[in-house]
Amino acid sequence: MKQRIFMYLFVFSILLVIFQYVNSKRVFEDMDNKLNGYKEQVVKYKDSVLVLQKDIADVSHFNLERNEDAISYFERDGYNVDELIPFIKDELYKLNEVKGQHPIVPYAACEGRKILINTVKMLNHKWIIADFSDGEFWGEIFLTYQITEDKQLKFNLVESFLYPFD
Repeated sequence: MKQRIFMYLFVFSILLVIFQYVNSKRVFEDMDNKLNGYKEQVVKYKDSVLVLQKDIADVSHFNLERNEDAISYFERDGYNVDELIPFIKDELYKLNEVKGQHPIVPYAACEGRKILINTVKMLNHKWIIADFSDGEFWGEIFLTYQITEDKQLKFNLVESFLYPFD
């Protein structure tokens, strides 16, 4: 009787070890497959990141924050560029608050609306591009700007266009 109990325990132990081995092997293979899938995704994402970094470098080529020559132009005059850039943009946005016709945008708004400058991009230490809209019509303007000797900011409209209405 004792021998049978030991034999059953031995067979049960062998079956338990085989079950654990098969189960562990299946779990290991599943995790290995997932890991290989993740490695493929990482390679694909790294390629995507490189493409996006190149695109960002191309897009930010005409950008005051990345233009060392333009930044040094302001720094030579004693300006803090981190404060000056938001100041210039804010001054341009303040022109949206002027009553009546917008002082820079050469187009009139329709049906009692008001033309507002929406987005401003500073290209360098002299040029700005901005878009405007009255909610129905929209367009873009190209401006030059300068800071006078008495620390006044002056904008000059160089070019503008209004997108055709379909």
